[in-house]
Amino acid sequence: MKRTTLSLFAAAAALAAVTGAATLNAPAGKGGHTPHTAPRRLPVQQSALLCPAPAASDVADTVYTSFTPAGQGTGKGTAALVPAASAKQTAPGGKPVLAPQQPGRVYTTETDSSDAPALLGTADGRLAPGWTVQQTTVISAGIGRGLHGLSCSSPGTSFWFPGAGIAKGRQDYVHLTNPDTAPAVVDLALYGKDGQVKAPSGEGITVPPRSTVPVLLSALADGPADGLTVHAMARSGRVAAALQTADEKTGGDWLPPVADPGRQLVLPGIPADATSVRLVLFAPGSQDSDVKLRLAGTNGSFTPAGHESLHIKSGMTTIAELGGITRGEAGSLLLTADEDSGPVVAALRVTRGKEDKQETAYIPATAPVEIRGTVADNRPKGTTLALTAPAEAVQVKVTATGESGSAARSYTVKAGTTLAVEPPQPAGGKGAYALTVEKVSGGPLYASRMLALPKDGIPMFTIQPVPDDRSTVAVPAASPDLSVLGH
Repeated sequence: MKRTTLSLFAAAAALAAVTGAATLNAPAGKGGHTPHTAPRRLPVQQSALLCPAPAASDVADTVYTSFTPAGQGTGKGTAALVPAASAKQTAPGGKPVLAPQQPGRVYTTETDSSDAPALLGTADGRLAPGWTVQQTTVISAGIGRGLHGLSCSSPGTSFWFPGAGIAKGRQDYVHLTNPDTAPAVVDLALYGKDGQVKAPSGEGITVPPRSTVPVLLSALADGPADGLTVHAMARSGRVAAALQTADEKTGGDWLPPVADPGRQLVLPGIPADATSVRLVLFAPGSQDSDVKLRLAGTNGSFTPAGHESLHIKSGMTTIAELGGITRGEAGSLLLTADEDSGPVVAALRVTRGKEDKQETAYIPATAPVEIRGTVADNRPKGTTLALTAPAEAVQVKVTATGESGSAARSYTVKAGTTLAVEPPQPAGGKGAYALTVEKVSGGPLYASRMLALPKDGIPMFTIQPVPDDRSTVAVPAASPDLSVLGH
């Protein structure tokens, strides 16, 4: 609960102590009717972000990019990313790895250490609203070689990852990071095509205070399995969770937690040159689910031939190989479950390139941009922004901010389409820059960002969803009601 909300309740409690009665209702109007007052939206006062350990590789280079949009927060504000403890450390903390000083500026730092730690981040005051940190790692060779990108995330208690695997030549880790001063206890459950996979060692995993624990999935279950759904659920405390995949042939990337189970899901930003697309779905409830598929392309939405609908059995993972579904155009997958179906979670594994030059990335089902979304670490000529309007047309403003200033551009996304654009770039066109995506008007808006950094003929790339950055919080209007004293 935010400080502003707490102060309202504190004031009400103090009034009750003096008068014997108080309520947080607005004063009654004529005839005793209480008028409805819309809640105000105020900037958040504090943000927390957690970044997992980037890669245990001697040929990995990682860049951290921090950005807070200007104009919302109040007060001076502080922000810092500090190392978390790991199996090789006895205590977290130490000198900040990155300490942003003011909003509206991009801050970066780099590391090539094979034992770079997970990071614990907090920001307050004017640095808190919309604070975003991007972790981008290039692994030059070996298992998982490729571009691994992740937007550092807030802690929670439940996370879904459809698309994990423990097949031969695959090494997938779930990274659990605890930001608090008390231990957290987490259960990891694995679900395959036949239901839950026996993995007793995934139960009751203790994550020490302000520490991180990477869990190798192949160590939890006997025998290989591909196309798994992983559920990380905190029994006590809270953690941030992220899944890092690594494959000997097709590279690897991070899969962030997908959007909450639902009956209408959007997976935005399949690149136009995708050579194969795999959809992984899971029905976590007690009901099966029948899901219809549509692709929102450049000129409209259509049902992909041969993949009109899918039946997902409760508690089981379903895989659909969609091949070259985009037909040479960027697109977004729209999933709609029948009214009498249970909710589902979903993610896409996208492959670019061929043969020994393949590279993979993931697109999770994503929450919409309700007001504004932010993504850091965009590069000149390597960034593609995908904007999707699944139902109604949307007016969007995109602002790019870098070391040399900012540039903005407005777009109209037609109903039922995906607009893939090279976003505006700050003057000078050098160095990393941040993007903010603001919904100006219209229906629901979904977004993702693809960063492409080709290397040695391999189309290395990563895709990050751009959900709402939750830079504001709704605070209900409140005032004391002393009318009860007259009774």
